[in-house]
Amino acid sequence: MNAPLRFNDALLIADQAFHPFKCVAWAPQDGNGEVSLSVFDRFSARIGRRQLPRGTYSDPVRLARALREAREELSREGYTLQPWTMPA
Repeated sequence: MNAPLRFNDALLIADQAFHPFKCVAWAPQDGNGEVSLSVFDRFSARIGRRQLPRGTYSDPVRLARALREAREELSREGYTLQPWTMPA
């Protein structure tokens, strides 16, 4: 996957990366090009948060790296995620 990702595709990929938890993403209204991702547990408590600049979420390699880092951080904090790989 070398083509730039569309915004919605990047959000779908991010959502799948954090199962069984819920990932919610939004773009701030200030138009700075960043996307905020928050991961919530089954009790709706936020367990993770990450800001992704446009250059990260539109690039499949950089997005995969950012999502792996966020997953590793959650794992270190004791959360068990389902296996995940970046779609091809």
